[in-house]
Amino acid sequence: MKNMLKLGLTLALYATAACVGLAFVYAGTSEVIKARQQADLEAALVELFPGTDGFSDITAQVKSPVNAIIFQTIYEVKKADAVLGLAVQATGPSYGGPIKILTGVGIDGKITRVKILEHTDTPGLGANAASPVYYVDKANKTTFMGQFDGKSTSDPFEVKEDVIAITASTITSRGVANVVKASADAAMAYLK
Repeated sequence: MKNMLKLGLTLALYATAACVGLAFVYAGTSEVIKARQQADLEAALVELFPGTDGFSDITAQVKSPVNAIIFQTIYEVKKADAVLGLAVQATGPSYGGPIKILTGVGIDGKITRVKILEHTDTPGLGANAASPVYYVDKANKTTFMGQFDGKSTSDPFEVKEDVIAITASTITSRGVANVVKASADAAMAYLK
């Protein structure tokens, strides 16, 4: 009994030391992680709107038209004080869980670009949505995400109609199309 108590106390001390160590590491790296995430987001915004020189957070002014799709942040994108469009960071349901997408919508009513930021879909199937080498149209070298570039926000965004599905990943394809459509609709409602 005495030996068991000694082992239990030793284990408790090691566990406490590990927790304190983790707390210090988290405290020391949390600001670096946040700064890196912000830098990645800003790089993605520039990718959606090349040549931009500013972003304004307008999240409070735009609401998602679909309950299952949540808008994290929405930026009004500008160049020399002229509005180029909106960038909508949204999360919606997909096959493997939530999928986070950044959608650029120009003032002309066209999608500028779509970028998947996070997903948990099946590798080799739904994960092909984010792949830069998986082509839904091999003849034109069009990736799944690339098919949204230049698409009108008034299009229906229906899989197997105006959106080419990823082979064996209809749920992922539909999830992405739904998030992009909700983002486009909300952006155009704000821009009008």
